[in-house]
Amino acid sequence: MAKSKTTVLLSWIGGNDLSKVESGASTLLNGGAIASTLANCEFDEVELLYNYPQENVDPYLTWLSALTKSKVSARYVEMTSPTNFDEIYKAAHALIRSQQGKHHDISFLLSPGTPAMQAVWILLGKTACDATFYESSIEQGVRKVDIPFALAAEYLPAARKIDEIKLTDISMSRVPINAAFESIITRNPTMEMLKNRAQVLADRNVPVLIYGETGTGKELFARAIHNASKRSNKPFIALNCGAIPSELVDSILFGHVKGAFTGAVDDKKGVFDDAHGGTLFLDEFGELTPPTQIRLLRVLQEGTFLPVGGNKERKVDVRIITATHQNLFDLVSKGSFREDLFYRVAVGVLNLPPIREREGDLLLLAEHLIRELKEAEPSLQDKKLSISAKNFIVKQSWRGNVRELHSTLMRAFLWAANNLIEQTDIEEAMFTSKPQVSGLMSHDIAEGVDIKGLMDDLAKEYIMRALAYTGQNKKKAARLLGLKNYQTLNNWMEKYHLQ
Repeated sequence: MAKSKTTVLLSWIGGNDLSKVESGASTLLNGGAIASTLANCEFDEVELLYNYPQENVDPYLTWLSALTKSKVSARYVEMTSPTNFDEIYKAAHALIRSQQGKHHDISFLLSPGTPAMQAVWILLGKTACDATFYESSIEQGVRKVDIPFALAAEYLPAARKIDEIKLTDISMSRVPINAAFESIITRNPTMEMLKNRAQVLADRNVPVLIYGETGTGKELFARAIHNASKRSNKPFIALNCGAIPSELVDSILFGHVKGAFTGAVDDKKGVFDDAHGGTLFLDEFGELTPPTQIRLLRVLQEGTFLPVGGNKERKVDVRIITATHQNLFDLVSKGSFREDLFYRVAVGVLNLPPIREREGDLLLLAEHLIRELKEAEPSLQDKKLSISAKNFIVKQSWRGNVRELHSTLMRAFLWAANNLIEQTDIEEAMFTSKPQVSGLMSHDIAEGVDIKGLMDDLAKEYIMRALAYTGQNKKKAARLLGLKNYQTLNNWMEKYHLQ
């Protein structure tokens, strides 16, 4: 009788995986990309790579191992940068080699880690082994993704020599340090109006709140405002509040003194110190906990703060620009966000539209990115988009906005066999779902099932997905879920204790 294959999931550990657990996730479904994948799909073993401090990773591994039947293993990778293609390739390839020859069925989880890590998984999954690819997100859940193009193994050495810095900057949609309002590519009237308003705000030393879905250009606007302001020769410090472990928030924001807590071997400045005289950009601002909101309000009101473990206040001069995809006013009405802090930061407000609502901008952005890619990789100077590719691009919804458009076009640009990038190249570069049996549907009826519990899990999962997809807009989320109104959705959320 043939020996059945051992199913193995390979993945990098992402910062979001760690932060979800550190913030108190109690189930696999709300514990980040890796945990959600294990909740929906069964694997015999899980092999993880990470470049985070051991003290941050150990609690996560303990939590994950306790909630899954899979055997969980992890290895630390020494890297100079999480975007260094060569270092990522060596680490991932070594992990794959350790699995080969063991009669294993290998899958890669693409979601955690940097775009460079994702690109290397695809390269290796198409050349070094026959792998299955998975993605996990709040918006679309866990799904197998079909990457239909083929790669020759000979491409790997060349891929490792591509100008990694330029391509990584493009793939991550990094905002240039010298970003100006001219850097905001648009011909859309609404965007032009927002650029004009942002220029007015740049001349005034007031807080700015920027709303917008992921990938709409919130940091680009923040950079442009700073660079056009009187603070342009001072620091611009960007911080993603949603990626900060809860126990480190105060230290990262305000710094700490030596001995303030275990591991505080020296005095360390926080981002308020780093941004003194300049601008502090707080992305995912709605993720801050109420205690942190109180301390932040004091800094904004009085311009002073106390480092963790310190007894001497520091004075700071910082302009605050905040950004979020959440409806803060809705959070205020629910009591999860302080009203006084909301009005303190929402002096100048910019609401950035998704690119699907920016008429005339899709092709403009696509052509601009192709020009950037040609500059980054001169050997591909002759590549361009066909008419069919352009028509296809315009018809897509691009739920990930500019970020999704960028990553899709970058894959199509690199993998297209001919100089003319066709519609099929764009289609192949877009990750598409494969039908799969959900973890909710895979229980053995012979062993009995908790049907009420399964129905509750299903309801909670899709409520959270709908809220994430609509940017926490309850009215739209209720419509997507087939509920009569947002009050009905509120009742469901209260029933399942969802925030």
